[in-house]
Amino acid sequence: MAVELSVITCSHNPRPDYLTQVLDALKRQTLEYGRWEYLLIDNASAEPLAPRLDLSWHPNGRHVREEKLGLTPARLRGIREAQGELLVFVDDDNVLDSNYLAESKRIAEDWPPLGAFGGQVSGAFDETPPEWTRKYWSRLVIREFEQDSWSNVPWLHETMPSGAGLCVRRSVAMRYVKYHAEGKRKIVLDRAGDTLLSGGDTDLASTACDMGLGVGLFASLKVNHLIPPTRLSEDYLAKLIEGMAFSGIVLRSFRGEAREPSSSIKTSIADQIRKLLMTRRDRRFFRAVRSGESRAMRFLANGHN
Repeated sequence: MAVELSVITCSHNPRPDYLTQVLDALKRQTLEYGRWEYLLIDNASAEPLAPRLDLSWHPNGRHVREEKLGLTPARLRGIREAQGELLVFVDDDNVLDSNYLAESKRIAEDWPPLGAFGGQVSGAFDETPPEWTRKYWSRLVIREFEQDSWSNVPWLHETMPSGAGLCVRRSVAMRYVKYHAEGKRKIVLDRAGDTLLSGGDTDLASTACDMGLGVGLFASLKVNHLIPPTRLSEDYLAKLIEGMAFSGIVLRSFRGEAREPSSSIKTSIADQIRKLLMTRRDRRFFRAVRSGESRAMRFLANGHN
């Protein structure tokens, strides 16, 4: 019987304890193994994953090695290898609820107008996070809600799924592969080693809108995002926020909607007043946003779009 759904995990030098939790959650899925496949994409890990991780528990599980470093090359390889009509991307720090795959399949069948969708993401912290970090948790892909929502607007945050547990129809994923193959993505907006660019997941999901389909969020889909203390440090968050600001502007340029940050005197004065009301940490993060935006506009001005 042909598989109906492909689960893809892209991993580069993963934490063994995290990846074990990811695999344990996949083993507990209520959707029968025969109806889905599992692809573990080893993205140039220093120690290859295949000799260390046994996937024999799944009849359709297999290792795939991708030597080109970066989350986007790993995703592209996973898409090309996948056989299912629905692709579910599960990062190596994503722990799915036991009904996630069955529910994803149901939603795909019930909502044919949607080309990509996702669900709720809760934070599973190794240590109790400092209270000051709470307002920045959304930057760590944490998102909880009660009502389902959908749209065909690629920039609407309220309906745009994140990369954690992202579900994409095969036709949409293949169009995304084509964008890269045809040179329409001259910069890779995703993690590659220590860089903190982002937006590849949004670009992939937004491809559904390019095709006249929609994107959505469903409360019944739940995933825990495993978060180590290092991702809650001020230095990490500042670097992440700058990378996200850069990526956001470049990402919009892919669809002809680059937004140039205002540089008027009025805006500069407003920024200075705003910063006076901020804490030292918030001022640092505010400067990180402006730095990322400025860097993005210089990048685009040099013809890199």
